[in-house]
This record gives sequence, structure tokens and C-alpha cells, in this order.
Amino acid sequence: MRVLIADDHRLVVEGVRLKLSELGPDNEFVVATTVDELYAILRESPPPDIALIDLSMPGARDCRHITEALRMQPRMRVLILSGCEDSGLIHKLIDSGAHGFIPKAYSPDVMLSAIRLVLSGGTYIPPMALNQASNDGERFSFDSSEAIDGSQEEQLAELLTDRQMDVLRLLSRGSPNKVIARELGISEGTVKIHLAAIFRALNVRNRVEAVVASQQLGHA
Repeated sequence: MRVLIADDHRLVVEGVRLKLSELGPDNEFVVATTVDELYAILRESPPPDIALIDLSMPGARDCRHITEALRMQPRMRVLILSGCEDSGLIHKLIDSGAHGFIPKAYSPDVMLSAIRLVLSGGTYIPPMALNQASNDGERFSFDSSEAIDGSQEEQLAELLTDRQMDVLRLLSRGSPNKVIARELGISEGTVKIHLAAIFRALNVRNRVEAVVASQQLGHA
């Protein structure tokens, strides 16, 4: 796997490289410290399989380097690294096509888990942003009143296993992975595997979209 790390802070780059080495011994790392270097690497062949891109690296103008990276390599998985934790900005970037957003304050283990989720087909959104998402111009928040009803459950049962249904029920109540794992007596890693399968079955990118899609089934 070819991994691009786009950040001008050497300690960040080395820390990310060291942690991502746990993904396997055959990974190739390329580094960009400016936006111009980022674009140059994206023009190379083969392109990166996954990119971790600093939101405020030298040469960045708003989020344009992120959208341009997504345009240049539409098959590349893109995660944003940032010291900012603004929920509105996070959802704006996810809506633009980014596959995840990792605050730099988060631990290396969280970063590695987020990357594994993205590589499995999911989208990583930080917990503090999960309760806020844009849905047809309105704010959507998880609420127990939005729980899955009978008609929705019948349709979902055709797409999901019983255990995936259990995960989705707790997800619809706004439960984080740790709570889901505790309630179901499984590990957080297993929860993430179930979430990735749910995302694929519902053809969605993240937790918020999964809940919205499950609710819309009964009203189709």
C-alpha cells in the first residue's frame, strides 16, 4: 500500500509513519510538506492508496487543496489531519468527499483505528461531530424518538444480520462504539467491523448516513 503523509511538521510525519507501520511491512510512505509537493506526488504513478493531509499545510487556501486532491485521485482514500475540531467544518469536508477527519489531539491508536475503518470502506467522523450533520439543509441529531420501527426493521432484516441489527439499533440512539461494545458484550474492534458491513449494505459512508438511511427505508 502506498501511503501519502502531507504535513510540514516533521514530528507529526514521523509519528504517523511509525504508527502506520503497524498496518503491515509492505507499505511505502511518501511525504509532502507543501501543497505544491502534494500535487506533484498526486501526479505520480502509481498514485497513493491513502492520504493523510494536513488542513493548514503551507500553501493551503481554505480547503481547496483537499478538494483538489480528491479531484486528482478520486479512488484515493483521504483523511484530514487538523488541530481544528469545528463540527461544521468536519461535515463540510466529509460532504466534499473526504473519508475521515482526525483531530491532531487524538492518540496514535485512535488514528490507526480510524485509518483501518477507512480502508475497510467506512468513514471516520470524530465523536464530538457525530451528533451534528447536515440533512437536506437541516441539523440532524440522534434521538431515541428516531428509533427503528417495525416496517423499517423488516426491510433492514433483509440487508443485515441479527448482530448488525443490534449494532444499528444502538447506533440510532447515538451510542458510541464503547457503549455498543459494552451493551452487546463484544470488543470495539468487532463493533467497527459490523459498522463497516452496515455501511456497505446501506450504501452509506458514515454513522449519521447509516441512521438516516435506516429511517428512510420505512418511508420509501
